[in-house]
Amino acid sequence: MYSYQLKLEGDVLKVGFNRIRPAPGDQIVRDAYEQLEQMVASGEITGGSGVLKIDGPQSIPVAYVIAHRLSHLYEAIAVLDPKIGPKGCKTYIVTMTHGSSKYQVGDTLETPEPQLELTKIKVVLCGPPQSGKSCLREGLKTALLGILGAPYPYVITACPDGEGSWYQKTYENNQQLATTIKPGNKSDVTPEFAEAAAQWIRSANQLINIIDVGGKMSDENKIIMQEATHAVILAGNPTQIPEWAEFAKKVGLKGIAEIHSDYEGTTDHITSQKDWVGFIPDHVFETPLLTG
Repeated sequence: MYSYQLKLEGDVLKVGFNRIRPAPGDQIVRDAYEQLEQMVASGEITGGSGVLKIDGPQSIPVAYVIAHRLSHLYEAIAVLDPKIGPKGCKTYIVTMTHGSSKYQVGDTLETPEPQLELTKIKVVLCGPPQSGKSCLREGLKTALLGILGAPYPYVITACPDGEGSWYQKTYENNQQLATTIKPGNKSDVTPEFAEAAAQWIRSANQLINIIDVGGKMSDENKIIMQEATHAVILAGNPTQIPEWAEFAKKVGLKGIAEIHSDYEGTTDHITSQKDWVGFIPDHVFETPLLTG
């Protein structure tokens, strides 16, 4: 059984990580490459004059492997972007072409492929600066990936604070490098950025979407957050939680967790929790699901 899985369905290559067999990046790359070689050798992947669409999570090394092996077989390769496109469609971005007069890099392809008709949860992680939102984001993603059958947690970085999906892992392995890179990626939250981030959230079509926003109760964050459905509030000072809860409520979000982020804490402590399974009816969210 491979740590990374690929399956061709028509002109769509479905890809994803094997959650019951976690592996380091080098093994994932080898597994992806071996399967691609087998699929090409067996004639399952034949290439041709059309476009191959790729749907599913990829690490950067895996994306390079797939691109290198398949780019010369097809007229064009396009990759799914869940943040763009109209509701009810999947939208792919053409990322490479090979002798194509029909496709150009950057073209978008909207498909009639239907989305799952299930409740889409769009959860904002919010709270004061330096509360640990990026750590929580990484922890939530890791925890959800460890639940067999759970939807893939799609993360949207809706704050240009210099951190992204790369930051936490980089910081754990090389604190100096992460600290050096961060300032160069940091910028202000402008109204233009807020509108763009709001559009990302509005178009996000995964079943679980996690949105990381900046630590200010600003007009820009109102624009961004009002496109979500629920809020998780995290604060180093618990006295700040009520004002953030009120801010989230005013923009139309339902709180599902209020968490005191204790930097000196050694254990987790849950003070209130309601059991639930699967997707939750709206009435369950009238009070916070989890506090601790």
